[in-house]
Amino acid sequence: MQTPVRAGTQLSELRVAIVHYWFVSYGGGERFIETLAEVFPQADLFTLVADRSTLAPILQSKNLRTSFLQHLPLATRFHRHFLWLMPLALEQFDLSGYDLVISSESGPAKGVLTSSKTCHICYCHSPMRSIWEMYSEHRRGMGPLVGPIFTLAAHYLRIWDQASAARVDYFVANSRFSASRIRKYYRRESTVIHPPADAVAARPSDAAGTYYLAVGRLVDYKRFDLAVSACTKLGAPLKVIGVGPCDRALRRMAGPTVEFLGKVSEDELRRTLAGCRALLFPGEEDFGIVPVEAQSYGRPVIAYACGGVLETVRGAIANGRRVENPTGLFFAEQSESALAKAIQDFESMEKEFCPQTIREHSLQFDRGIFKQKITEFVRSAMAEFLERGQPEVALGQRGILQDGMR
Repeated sequence: MQTPVRAGTQLSELRVAIVHYWFVSYGGGERFIETLAEVFPQADLFTLVADRSTLAPILQSKNLRTSFLQHLPLATRFHRHFLWLMPLALEQFDLSGYDLVISSESGPAKGVLTSSKTCHICYCHSPMRSIWEMYSEHRRGMGPLVGPIFTLAAHYLRIWDQASAARVDYFVANSRFSASRIRKYYRRESTVIHPPADAVAARPSDAAGTYYLAVGRLVDYKRFDLAVSACTKLGAPLKVIGVGPCDRALRRMAGPTVEFLGKVSEDELRRTLAGCRALLFPGEEDFGIVPVEAQSYGRPVIAYACGGVLETVRGAIANGRRVENPTGLFFAEQSESALAKAIQDFESMEKEFCPQTIREHSLQFDRGIFKQKITEFVRSAMAEFLERGQPEVALGQRGILQDGMR
């Protein structure tokens, strides 16, 4: 039986579980968990499936528990094909011994079951895109056999996903854009805390950039095809970092000025970011950590004007007027011609972008800021949760609010 949180307990003494959808690669979601594990070093990890070789060093020594999906053939490679089993897998986790559960939601994660004595905070990168915002797009790309199966599975997953939102005590969104989706699909309000970036640690280069850069997983919705086709059309040098199912198609359409670097080391990624002329960001992202990272090296961003990038990049032109101290340039239409024109506009006004100003703008998204904000939020949420659910204990819990983590 779970015992109540003791009076005077510090945040560092809480029994904490972090639930992440899966660990099968190292990207933005996994970097987020790495930082969260620094805030709560005592936390245990729960995930549907995991390839332990992809874990960051700080997570290698963690108590990591996987679901029964881990034992299915090729689970880490084809985990998305088991989407219909994920609700059942999540509900099998025993979290009864924890005071605080933090779920990291993008794939399903928040559907875990917690007791009335456990505070459940969901940090939502986005409601599941494949069954909500991008459902029609996913469905269009499927064949006559897989399509109907996915349609049926997605129907029931939406019912479960919306119902499981009621199991969450507090929602945190990674951007105002994501907060609007949480409100739309779950009818819940959320607190916006932007995810962490290593902005302070970045070391900008003094040399002028000579190439454009696109970074990320090579999948359809990130629209790297626009970057490749626009730079091919303009004869502009472009480096593409990342791997994914669109790799072959992108290479076929690329001209001689486009170079594919594939998967690179962290050091090479940093050097390439520091040396680029500008980052091209043609997709729609809920937040988008790469534009923040590029800006931390003093490099401007040319981005499609939608999603979280509107919160992280200060566009050079707004409402037809020039903006002081810009950190990037937006284009309004997701097309090759619109991106090509944005690149040409950027080159005509390139001297207006100050590397030091761009870097300073990025510092507000540094991981130190995130740690401070998430700690303050958890402290406040825990106190409110205890006062609401255990009023006789809550009076003694104000030490959680007054004292920081030790």
